[in-house]
Amino acid sequence: MSLKLRAFLGLWSVLWHLGMPVILLYIRKRARKDPAYGAHLAQRFGRYRNPLPGSVWVHAVSLGELRSAVPLIHALLARGETVVTTHFTPAGRGESERVFADAIARGQLRAVWVPFETAWAFAGFFRAFRPKYGLVMEIEIWPRMVMAARRAGIPLFMCNAQYPTKSMARDEKYWGLIPEIMCNMAGGFVKSRLQADRFASVGVRNLHVTGELRFDQPIPPHLPGAGIAARRWLGGENRPVIAFASTVEGEDDLYLDAITRLRDTSDPKPMIVYIPRRPERFDAIGDMLDKTGLTVLRRSRALPNDLRDAAFGDPVAPPDILLGDSLGEMYFYLAMADRVVVGGGFTQGGAHNIIEPLALKKPVITGPEIWSIEYPFTEAEAAGVALRARHATALAQALTTFAPSQTLIETFFADHAGGTDKFFAALPDALSDAPR
Repeated sequence: MSLKLRAFLGLWSVLWHLGMPVILLYIRKRARKDPAYGAHLAQRFGRYRNPLPGSVWVHAVSLGELRSAVPLIHALLARGETVVTTHFTPAGRGESERVFADAIARGQLRAVWVPFETAWAFAGFFRAFRPKYGLVMEIEIWPRMVMAARRAGIPLFMCNAQYPTKSMARDEKYWGLIPEIMCNMAGGFVKSRLQADRFASVGVRNLHVTGELRFDQPIPPHLPGAGIAARRWLGGENRPVIAFASTVEGEDDLYLDAITRLRDTSDPKPMIVYIPRRPERFDAIGDMLDKTGLTVLRRSRALPNDLRDAAFGDPVAPPDILLGDSLGEMYFYLAMADRVVVGGGFTQGGAHNIIEPLALKKPVITGPEIWSIEYPFTEAEAAGVALRARHATALAQALTTFAPSQTLIETFFADHAGGTDKFFAALPDALSDAPR
């Protein structure tokens, strides 16, 4: 360990201990809106009532990381492993408790808070669960977590990992501390050869290319069928349907411009499915769409709560726009579409997940900022199944001309699926090569 890393870790510990009152006040404030933040507070200090020794530890800080881990956790459970999942947000923990309710009931899985970034809190976590090995989903680098696992002799791997160019540029500005911390991990299961080369360039060893776990995510079987039925009910059989999925603040004006251009030049005029990423924006986006003068139908008001019924009642006047103001139904909306625009790509935050539309064999378009999804976007673009549009004019044009075949998308998807099997194939060598 370098002198600069020792100094940083000392400062890091001082900041966490001095800042503990502020952290607790923050949690208390968040708990006023979401009581789950304040529940099981002792776990954040490394105290757990129901230990599960010998578990595989999966750290999924929040909802997105947990969803990436779902196929792998199911496979671990099927192999008879016990699993502990750690989270920092209620969204991630709540999803784990929902998805793995049966495993929790039979005592095979625990979903708990990750300890605070202190050596003594992690010591308590390790006493309770004594993990065989740990998997940090995506790229979440917590210095004390990494060093405490190294000291305890617990192999801690990056999993489903990528190293975006922006992250590499940022890390270069901070004296190489993050790369040195990553080098203290046991290794990594990474998404592509490009990503393996990037981690190797900063000194990380024991790297294994296992692909993207989200390609293995199961699709709720009722949602695509409901989407196809809803398209018929909304009069979408004889006109194109375009979905704008996971739209974020800062893009709406550009998307409305593209929609206007598209409607001015298309015959028949398309139906738009508009799905904001955050539920807090549902009402504001609904109001914004109403002001366009187009007819807007809100999913929450017009469609049944339970889509398993898929009986939508009497036909309605075909709307110009369906507002997707619901959660957990993305495959329902995507199944309606001929093409999908994935949000985030026209903001500095970067584009969001393109795997869900590709799983339903839908062509994908996004904006120029793809650093957040370099894998699999770079590979998907090279295969001709995804496209970057630089501005509203290019986006409107792509919405009428970009049409890769379903066979091409199926081939791409098949080539990149199987991340769970690849992980288990690589695991024995990864464990044997892990530093002792």
